[in-house]
Amino acid sequence: MIGLISATAAGSAGCERVASAWPGRTRVYDGPVGDAVRRAFAECEQLVCFLATGAVVRLVAPLLIDKASDPGVVCVDEGGRFAVSLVGGHGGGANELAREVGELLGAEPVVTTATDSVGVPGLDMLGFPVEGDVAGVTRALLDGEPVGLHAELAWPLPPLAVAPRGRYAIRVTDRALAPAAHEVILRPPSLVVGVGASKGAPVEEVLGLVEDSLRDAGLSAKCVAELATVDAKADEPGILGAAERLGVPVVTYSAEELAKVDVPNPSDAPLAAVGTPSVAEAAALLRGGELLVPKRKSAAQPAMATCAVVRRVARGRLAVVGLGPGARDLLTPRAKDELRRASVLVGLDQYVDQIRDLLRPGTRVLESGLGAEEERARTAVTEARLGQAVALIGSGDAGVYAMASPALAEASDDIDVVGVPGVTAALAAGAILGAPLGHDHVSISLSDLHTPWEVIERRVRAAAEADIVVTFYNPRSRGRDWQLPKALTILAEHREPTTPVGVVRNASRPDESSRLTTLAGLDPATVDMMTVVTVGNTATREIAGRMVTPRGYRWQEEPK
Repeated sequence: MIGLISATAAGSAGCERVASAWPGRTRVYDGPVGDAVRRAFAECEQLVCFLATGAVVRLVAPLLIDKASDPGVVCVDEGGRFAVSLVGGHGGGANELAREVGELLGAEPVVTTATDSVGVPGLDMLGFPVEGDVAGVTRALLDGEPVGLHAELAWPLPPLAVAPRGRYAIRVTDRALAPAAHEVILRPPSLVVGVGASKGAPVEEVLGLVEDSLRDAGLSAKCVAELATVDAKADEPGILGAAERLGVPVVTYSAEELAKVDVPNPSDAPLAAVGTPSVAEAAALLRGGELLVPKRKSAAQPAMATCAVVRRVARGRLAVVGLGPGARDLLTPRAKDELRRASVLVGLDQYVDQIRDLLRPGTRVLESGLGAEEERARTAVTEARLGQAVALIGSGDAGVYAMASPALAEASDDIDVVGVPGVTAALAAGAILGAPLGHDHVSISLSDLHTPWEVIERRVRAAAEADIVVTFYNPRSRGRDWQLPKALTILAEHREPTTPVGVVRNASRPDESSRLTTLAGLDPATVDMMTVVTVGNTATREIAGRMVTPRGYRWQEEPK
């Protein structure tokens, strides 16, 4: 819950705006400001104070206990110009809250946390446990000192400006090691513990077996991702209690699924009880991995619990990111987040140049020139299969005449794939022209580099006969100068010469240009590869200098 506190009419107006926008996340605290801050600090995970920063400092200072548990505090000035992350930037989420509040109110977020300010990811904000000299290693990263990365496990980490070796080090491991001097240990969720339990097995017996098994194998309990078992045990109190104490979820599988898993130690007992010859080993191994601890029974007599431990191979992450038509303000926030999350960026060199300043220090950039789409797709998938966090970029939307298709054709189910939509060239051009895409529309690329012209022509003819608005991508180049005239001729067989045609070049970029003409008036020689051509249907009209296709499903009469 986010507590909202104000002291003046202007501050109250800001409180009301935030409360209205986030009704399920916020609570307004009234009354004397000091009392309101104290109550909110005790009851909420975060606070937004519409007060002077100095006043909030004095109010919250006596309340601070520990950065790991204190609420995040954001201050907004009464003019609504700035949203200041004051306390709990990382642990309390104040940095992100300041950005959210800033976006909501039109205020400038002010974040002074060192790592956020220079684009270095906080080692304590990577989403899994961290041990050791966090402050010292972070300072070394900020100061540009050599920091060695020792990854015993490949894991899709965000970019870290690391070296092969250095006085400071980051180790990625699930082994139960103590961090050395000037070292940070990252604990990824690499371990799956399969558990079986008799009805009524005590929590202490299940938990003790798991902890003993991990300790004896030299593994860290902080790296346990989940407890896995058969669905017949989904409500077993001993398993649920052990998972709660470990802070992990319980994942269940059907007996039929588990019975198909080849295990080293099958048994008749679970087969008779729940319908599978293995619970612990099969549940741990079902999603693949290396069996580190074979089935082991608890020490109680009779034993009421079994467990097995598997190390899963990290799944690499491939984000296919659409950059939009070119303008920075049309690059989506989600795309920006993925660019900053990726440790490897793959893309066309001119697109990389558009967003190079958004990349975090340590991002490895693999760029190439025009005509290497398949190679870039293979490179991105290969890097993801190595356990990296990869971003593959394309212009517009990456799924529209861009990199998503070749990448996903290359990828299999051994990596995680995330699609990040972008504003397409057709949409950007349509917004400039007016509303040409107000009804059914289709995009057709006139490039015959990958598609035979016979196929393209058949599609153009179908769109013409169906009276659908058409947007032409890749309409004309120096080596392809006849395709656009041919496509226009086909459309002219079904549409009047006065049909509106919109021509937009470099939509959203500094040298953007646009014009509205007609099917008969368009000179194909004025069009190039940086241009999008949109041809209206029989209902499309020019109204007040704008190209408009009626939205209604009944054709509208000619405007009077």
